Amino acid sequence: MNEKIKWLREKIRGLDMQGMIVSNPLNVKYLTGIDAEGVLLITRKENYYITDSRYLEDVQSTLTIDDGIIVYNMSDISSYDYENFFSFCENVGFEESYITYATYKNYMQRYKANHLEETDNMIEKQRMIKDEKEIELLTKACELTDQCFTHLLEFIQIGMTEKQIAYEIEKYFLENGAESLSFETIVASGQNSSKPHAKTTDKKIEEGDPITIDFGCKYKGYCSDMTRTIFAGYVPEKVKSVYELVLKNQLQTLNDMKEGASIRILARNVDNDFRLNGYSLVHSLGHGVGLEIHEQPFISSRNDNTLKANMVVTNEPGIYLPGNFGVRIEDTVLITKSGCINLTKSDKNMIIVGK
Repeated sequence: MNEKIKWLREKIRGLDMQGMIVSNPLNVKYLTGIDAEGVLLITRKENYYITDSRYLEDVQSTLTIDDGIIVYNMSDISSYDYENFFSFCENVGFEESYITYATYKNYMQRYKANHLEETDNMIEKQRMIKDEKEIELLTKACELTDQCFTHLLEFIQIGMTEKQIAYEIEKYFLENGAESLSFETIVASGQNSSKPHAKTTDKKIEEGDPITIDFGCKYKGYCSDMTRTIFAGYVPEKVKSVYELVLKNQLQTLNDMKEGASIRILARNVDNDFRLNGYSLVHSLGHGVGLEIHEQPFISSRNDNTLKANMVVTNEPGIYLPGNFGVRIEDTVLITKSGCINLTKSDKNMIIVGK
């Protein structure tokens, strides 16, 4: 039986549960390596994965005998079989933050469990701490992102549209080993950069535009996330002091990030410095990254937890002046016992393109 399934069995036993229904496909992938549609059942004695015929071959090629998971084609399972998976189980866990109420009712009827118990996102919380293999895949995704940024610095020209740049990012990733984008790329130039989550448009890059590029890729299921604000032709004077303030706080946060650091204080320090200069931190300072682009922990003044070694999080302070411009600088960062390692290593000084 693999170590993650063993961990889950021990965890649910400690919560006085006799089984669990794992429905979230990312949690299934985390626990088993399976990347398919289906449900994982942890029962008193056995572990089952139920899928349909479209995925059987792929699932069976993913698992080994050491995984200790029995695979079923759902078309071969009767209502009687479903009822017996959790027979004599008093409490069965489920993912209350993932499934709908309709699915909850379906589980109650299908499995005849005496009681479905909320599990308080325990798998997602475990996913915050990355193992050696996960760190390797995240590092590779970040390396591809750095390489893409280097390519962009030569590619971007004044007169190109935001959409042209976004398309080039996706093209580069797919041609250089990534499986997909981590999220929809943001390319926001000029006044559009004042929107923290701007939509990429047909706007053309003009001389003097700040260009905020927020992008990342997936490599074997794991995400990268990086933002740089660069400049077309020259750096406008009005932007320089804002850029320097954002960069100062981004570097200070990198210096402060380590195991045991207070998440609340990290975010408050940035917001306090921004406010001293007449601005504010309008979004979280960062978030976890892994199988999802936004995972726990969220680096926010509302989070009173601490960072732990082998968490992978973002560090992304930003300042936005509506109708004018914005600046955001973001890295993906691996937390260690004594500090942190920047997984995205691209230059963060003011960069001019399209000259």
